[in-house]
Amino acid sequence: MFETWLFLLFGAVLLVSGVLVITARNPVHGVLFLVLAFFTAAGIWLLLRAEFLAIALVVVYVGAVMVLFLFVVMMLDINLERVREGFWRNLPLALIVGGIMVFEMTAVLLNRIYGTRPLATPVPADYSNTKELGRVLYTQYAFAFEIAAVLLLVAIIAAIALTLRRRKDSRSQDPSAQVKVRREDRVQLISMPPETEK
Repeated sequence: MFETWLFLLFGAVLLVSGVLVITARNPVHGVLFLVLAFFTAAGIWLLLRAEFLAIALVVVYVGAVMVLFLFVVMMLDINLERVREGFWRNLPLALIVGGIMVFEMTAVLLNRIYGTRPLATPVPADYSNTKELGRVLYTQYAFAFEIAAVLLLVAIIAAIALTLRRRKDSRSQDPSAQVKVRREDRVQLISMPPETEK
């Protein structure tokens, strides 16, 4: 009973934060509400005993992607008036896409509730969600996992190659040139006559 109320609480917070993400006037506030939505979704994953997915959601999205979004949004000088002008122009398409998503989620939930399949299959006491996910990922979907890893590696290398620019004003050290330097090249002894008091 407590888990049900906790799930309803997390679900309400997730819905409210999701609505505030798209209705917030300040982009920074929208990003912060999105961080709250990710944390709440991780809590729901924990209630469903999917610990690995919950931790991955927090580490990957909140710890990396959303922090990057937050810094980008804070560093960019976004013209809020131009952003608000496009809201009403894009509203019909957004309503169509949102309606399709709501229909799909409702169909999946109704199939789960009123379908012939049981809602949940019993699992043994020593069942580990992380172990089962790793077993399926590295056996049944090993080839697809390797292809995805290679594609991500190629994307990272391409992003670095596209953004790498050699700056002309940057200073760097050359250790091989420093080792070859002799004392005579850097230090010059000058013989000066002694000064006498007048």
